Amino acid sequence: MRRIGVVVNPIAGMGGRVGLKGTDGKVEEARRRGAEKRAPDRAVEALEHMRTQGGEVTLVAYGGEMGAEEARAAGFDPTVVGEPGSEDTTSEDTRAAVRALVEAGVDLVLFVGGDGTAVDVAETLDELGTETPMLGVPAGVKVYSSVFAVTPRAAGRLAVDFDRVERREVNDIDEDAFRGGDVNTELKSLARVPVGEDLQSSKQLGGGTVEQLAEAVAADARDADGVTYVLGPGSTLDAVKAALDVDGTPLGVDVWRDESLVARDASESDILAALGEENRIVVSPIGGQGFVFGRGNPQISPDVIRQSDVEVIASRRKLDETGVLRVDTGDADLDEQLRGWMRVRVGRFERRLMKVV
Repeated sequence: MRRIGVVVNPIAGMGGRVGLKGTDGKVEEARRRGAEKRAPDRAVEALEHMRTQGGEVTLVAYGGEMGAEEARAAGFDPTVVGEPGSEDTTSEDTRAAVRALVEAGVDLVLFVGGDGTAVDVAETLDELGTETPMLGVPAGVKVYSSVFAVTPRAAGRLAVDFDRVERREVNDIDEDAFRGGDVNTELKSLARVPVGEDLQSSKQLGGGTVEQLAEAVAADARDADGVTYVLGPGSTLDAVKAALDVDGTPLGVDVWRDESLVARDASESDILAALGEENRIVVSPIGGQGFVFGRGNPQISPDVIRQSDVEVIASRRKLDETGVLRVDTGDADLDEQLRGWMRVRVGRFERRLMKVV
């Protein structure tokens, strides 16, 4: 029987849909903007899928929203090994939870959060000198590490089915620099992680020039009278924004229509308010990981996607490195609708057929 320890960072990802690009030190600001907790629902989704896998599993969880509540909501009766110090949980609560789970003899620490949570878990495991592996359920805004499953369901499946582990990277970035447009990735640890096809890769930057592609997308946008463009984050879309001659944000979402920037660094509510009768989302997959939705752009929510056409653009080199595309919007039905084959724009007229999995 596999003994799985569960720890949830309940505030992870709160800042995403309200345009904060992370929640570190920004919880109150996220609440002020109307943010809702995302991690508990994703924890329940992972645990529910785990329960359907048929393996013999015992859950050990930290108390309250840090694991126990989500485990019970998923149909488990967990052993509870501690309680957070307050309702507003901290990094130290995560570390205390990991220590308690390891002391309880778990075979795997299944954590729910983003890169900051991954760092807390990995560093605590290192400090304890344990060989206990870890596996992430992605719930943060920035997910650059390779210790996460690609979706909550994949995490639930892999937690039950894995039979070997390997060392994987735990990366984090400076969120304040990230909000200012700079990506400074730092390797924090190497963690033991279950091996499976549904693990994501570390983020890599796609190479190759995108200027011609950006100019082509910008030219089409200028010809599309009355169409609202939702322009995602990343270097490829930053080139598109430069071609449109707008002062957008390289790592946020901007809304453009009829030669004007309608919303800069927009939150989900800003985007919804700016949408018109005809809308088009333009995004580029994260190099190496292949995520079109669900990493770095949670502002482009299921409600936004359902009201818009979607155009994915990328350099040929990025697609060669990526292999497949992925979606993780937080809405299982929408994810299923988006899966299949998609034409990705790679030039003025050229398209490449890519599989969305």
